[in-house]
Amino acid sequence: MSVFRSRPALRWLVPSAAAVVVIGGGAAAGTIVASADPSLPERSAAQLLVDLQNAKVDGLSGTIVQSADLGLPKIAGLTDGASSQLGLASLVAGSNTARVWYAGEDKARIALLGTQGETDLIRNGPDVWFWQSQESAATHIKVPAGAEHKKPEALPSGIPSSPQEAADAALAAIDESTKVTTTGAAKVADRDAYELVLSPKAEQSLIGQVRLAIDAEKHIPLRVDVYAKNATSPAVRVAFQQISFDTPDAQQFVFNPPPGTKVTEANAGQLEKDLEKSAQEHTPAEIEKAKEQAKAAQGGEGPTVIGEGWASVVTAKLPKTDAEGAQAGQAESLLGALPEVSGTWGKGRLFSGSLFSVLLTDDGRVFAGAVAPETLYQAAAKK
Repeated sequence: MSVFRSRPALRWLVPSAAAVVVIGGGAAAGTIVASADPSLPERSAAQLLVDLQNAKVDGLSGTIVQSADLGLPKIAGLTDGASSQLGLASLVAGSNTARVWYAGEDKARIALLGTQGETDLIRNGPDVWFWQSQESAATHIKVPAGAEHKKPEALPSGIPSSPQEAADAALAAIDESTKVTTTGAAKVADRDAYELVLSPKAEQSLIGQVRLAIDAEKHIPLRVDVYAKNATSPAVRVAFQQISFDTPDAQQFVFNPPPGTKVTEANAGQLEKDLEKSAQEHTPAEIEKAKEQAKAAQGGEGPTVIGEGWASVVTAKLPKTDAEGAQAGQAESLLGALPEVSGTWGKGRLFSGSLFSVLLTDDGRVFAGAVAPETLYQAAAKK
């Protein structure tokens, strides 16, 4: 993933080594050929990966739609309308729309459109604005010198805001446990595209395929679909509904707070200086000791990974909390709504859908992965 972070505004890129993996994964590059429309030249899977690596655009604008149907049970306050304020309901069973503009590493804008308002993240040189229309609030950050190319986060971690970011996660998973092929041509946002297909070899994985529609001319992903096993429609789709590769006007990245907006100035430069000072004043051993002490105080353990590739399971020990009142009661209520499960590993609660499963045990452990519950039970049994 460091390859993507090194060029944050062009996160559709994939390491060239991935092309070698395709060949080593069981088929010679020349034998996997896209059965593209006659108007498109044939491209092998390895060639498409190289296309992705070399992709570069000077500017673009468009509309992106993210939709999901993860087959999750309806749980009051978690996956129903009551959670709409957090945006969780539409992320797991609904859709989100965003407008995007890009004109270089330091000129980018994403506007998340909701029924109750709009949230914008705007980068214009050293100025970064985060605006929420519903709250009539804006935060302004001055990017410190030397950090001009750092990408601010527009969405919570793990939620792709564009086909490029969704492709990142899929491409990062390419290894010997992944079968990479091509299949036909696609038409996305009225543009011709090739389709690259990633298929996990692990039987335990709930993911059947990840399909990337790659623009035939510009070589960036226009659409990413994630299919559960044996499914005929995607559980998750992130796609351009409309796209133009004309460089947006510079005025698109200028933000003037509307009248009545509460503006907060955030001193990113001072924060970075504080972090640098802390790193200089404390040795790595002292920092690591502080982390261990904080972990012990919480009663929790850092996450560990069991297994490899698409069938891996992340596990951690939940920290002990002394929460009281309404929040604690709400948490208890949500957990109580989950189905109870048990086995040789003990008892707990299960939250599962078509693409992932999460197990919370009564002894304070959590197991999660893109695997069936049985795989989590096996991991939980290995104390």
